[in-house]
Amino acid sequence: MIRFLMDRTMANSHAPARNFTQFDAASLFNSFLYLAALRAIDIPWGGSVLLPEAHMHPMLNTAIKAARRGATVINRASFDLDRVTVTEKQHNDFVTDVDQAAEQAIIEVLSKAYPSHAFLAEESGASANTNDENEFVWIIDPLDGTTNFIHGFPQYCVSIALQQRGVITQAVIYDPVRNDLFTATKGAGAFLNEKRIRVTKLDRIANALLSTGYVAGSNRALEEYLKMYQIMGERCQGVRRPGSAALDLAYVAAGRLDGFYEKGLKPWDIAAGALLITESGGIVGEFNGESDYLHKGDIIAASPKIFAQMVALLAPFA
Repeated sequence: MIRFLMDRTMANSHAPARNFTQFDAASLFNSFLYLAALRAIDIPWGGSVLLPEAHMHPMLNTAIKAARRGATVINRASFDLDRVTVTEKQHNDFVTDVDQAAEQAIIEVLSKAYPSHAFLAEESGASANTNDENEFVWIIDPLDGTTNFIHGFPQYCVSIALQQRGVITQAVIYDPVRNDLFTATKGAGAFLNEKRIRVTKLDRIANALLSTGYVAGSNRALEEYLKMYQIMGERCQGVRRPGSAALDLAYVAAGRLDGFYEKGLKPWDIAAGALLITESGGIVGEFNGESDYLHKGDIIAASPKIFAQMVALLAPFA
């Protein structure tokens, strides 16, 4: 219990210190009151509260712990962005020391619990034991929305998925700014802060709010993106470009958005969000409707009726 409170306190502390493991008694006490408000554990002065992850799959619980540990790193750094070291991997594609430290913190938690598991992470790539014979592979984006983070724009997240024999079975997307925890286990539904979520029931794209993204690249890629934006923008109520594909997918799963599309993504951008959407009643596919989106990187995600209409519009760009 104390470990859980410490993890939560560190993930949400407003102290500007760079010591990622530091926490104070007042913050710990406030976190304890937070759990009490959830009515999840017995407390000495009366009342009871239920530990949020008590009924979850053990591997999902571990992924949540890892996501919170990574969020601790991110939150600590967010109060002193001038000290963040930024490197440009390619044009308008950035990595920071925070990405790397968060990824290391996440992998430490997961590897300690599951030392034989393999990893596919955005910054460190595939682990040495990643091969076709390894049953379990953790797919990690430690900070999806790095550009947003660098500028203090509060739209970024931690994304962790578990692939078992080629199938995504566990998913966690954690928004450390809003303390939104999106989780899913294959066959058990999708949840936001322990409440079941579903995609929207909207049946006409004309009434839809969509989101998209653009992976920096050639002028030709930008021209294609703008053509898609024009086509979709003319046929729906609005298209947003928030800058975090994983969080966009989570928002579709939660019914905050009606659909999402983007080209050129990586498995760590997609894996967790895709499971959230299928477990919340939505559909995920390529621009032509096929299912190899995780490897090809072109993705449409929406409720069933909106998905079909989006495919009809975007298939020429497949």
